[in-house]
Amino acid sequence: MQNSEIAKAFFDLANLLDIKGENPFKVRAYKNAARVIEGLGESIEKMVHEGEDLTKLPGIGKEIAKKIQELVTTGKLKKLEKVKKEVPPTLLDLLSIEGLGPKKVHELYTKLGITNLKELQEAAKKHQISKLRGFGAKTEEKILKGMHLLKQEGIRFLYAVAKPIAFNLKAYLLKAPTIIKVVIAGSFRRAKETVGDLDILATAKEPALVIDYFTQYPDIIEVVVAGDTRATVVLKNMLQVDLRVVQDKSFGAALQYFTGSKDHTIALRNMAIDMGIKMNEYGVFKGNKLLASKDEIEVYKSIGLCYIEPELRENRGEIEAAAKNALPKLITLQDIKGDLHMHSTFSDGIETIKTMAQKAKLLGYEYIAISDHSASLAIAKGVDEKKIQSYIKEIETTEDEVGIKIFKAMEVDILEDGSLGASKEILEQLDFAWAAIHSKFKLDKTTQTKRILKALQNPFVKGIAHISGRIIAKREPMQLDYETIFTFLAKEGKFLELNAQPERLDVTDVYAKKAKEMGVKFVINSDAHSSKQLEFMEFGINQARRGWLEAKDVINTSSLKEIEALFN
Repeated sequence: MQNSEIAKAFFDLANLLDIKGENPFKVRAYKNAARVIEGLGESIEKMVHEGEDLTKLPGIGKEIAKKIQELVTTGKLKKLEKVKKEVPPTLLDLLSIEGLGPKKVHELYTKLGITNLKELQEAAKKHQISKLRGFGAKTEEKILKGMHLLKQEGIRFLYAVAKPIAFNLKAYLLKAPTIIKVVIAGSFRRAKETVGDLDILATAKEPALVIDYFTQYPDIIEVVVAGDTRATVVLKNMLQVDLRVVQDKSFGAALQYFTGSKDHTIALRNMAIDMGIKMNEYGVFKGNKLLASKDEIEVYKSIGLCYIEPELRENRGEIEAAAKNALPKLITLQDIKGDLHMHSTFSDGIETIKTMAQKAKLLGYEYIAISDHSASLAIAKGVDEKKIQSYIKEIETTEDEVGIKIFKAMEVDILEDGSLGASKEILEQLDFAWAAIHSKFKLDKTTQTKRILKALQNPFVKGIAHISGRIIAKREPMQLDYETIFTFLAKEGKFLELNAQPERLDVTDVYAKKAKEMGVKFVINSDAHSSKQLEFMEFGINQARRGWLEAKDVINTSSLKEIEALFN
């Protein structure tokens, strides 16, 4: 079982118990355990099978540890199955509607007998919900809005797709009357690999004018809600956009709040409560005294923390690190001095080696590596014995003409038995090779892990490319024993690629952080198949920052001299 499956089981249990009205401490314990499991870089399943003490994990007590063991070994959780018989599990679907938490779902269930989304929509249309105590017309409006947008459920946009949309919206809003500031907040600001919607925060002298201007944006297909200080619209591509206009004096507090993540914000609020302080989107208060609100730096400082970069705000240890002033100095795009994985017309790239090199030089790189596919990957029409000499000659000629160091490399296919899809005679003519899997993604975890380890043992191979093989929202990651692979990489001094292709972003942020903690060194590569795609490096940097990586963790922040020594 994947950690995500185990985490979901505990989230479902916690939410159903909350809907049922069970002990809130028990509910919180299950939710905390689910978050811990979800954020772990190591396999819970493996820990169980190897007899490790799960209670060493934060938030995992003896009772929850037993339930984890039960779930892993039997595939079921008796407690969850029991609760599903007591409370309709379809009530969990109601939690997907904005404004509905477990307590309100409990009321809908016990007072109106609502058990599913269809019944919820019917009750809202008949205005039965607004009559309930604690609900009102606004909640009913939110429910109808949520039901209206439910067809978007599960639709997410790659960060790279959302970026131009977000920037166009920002440019448009900066021309609004009386506007002062505009920032794209939410998951976009945290540089998550996909976003479900866009949250825009603005300040203005007359908010209503900005809202009116915003709702005239040409790409809007529907205005869902438009008030004096906030609006929700749906664009023609079905991306939802929420705009909030706040007072300039509260901008810092609002930006921190609307950037999220939810877990990060809740942890900060709880921390503030323990200090006798109130923290919300309007500011940080001690009684009636305003301590901080105008910018994020003072907001964090007011509760004893140094500033936390948006990419780190996931409640994965950043708050504790900030309290000790021990946050990493995150890598930036400016730290990158070269790109060591790209393709040309010698395999499935669409531009020549020279064009790729010229673009790299324009980007200010000291070096690149042309890493065309091995011939074993038939679809890529890669480099074989017949093409290797012309491949090498083309690289050497281009190096002289363009004036940039070009390493002779190859992306070598890992075959099913772990052998490489290129002969020793080809490999020994190269500077190095990256190994990668392009087929047989469904092998079991043990077989798949052994397959990768065997390939990495080859002396010509310097590292593993796009390790999980996932394609976001299209292909699930392979089943791998990441800890074993990371241990091997660290011990043998081989590298883990962070692939910057927007639909790959492989490794994930969680595994990047885990690998770093285990001493693995990274290389961030664009895996470009055109000169324009060399700019994908930006997305790899985003992922690296979410994984807590610093320049010292990434080899292609090194100078040419250092890189040459590393590969030699």
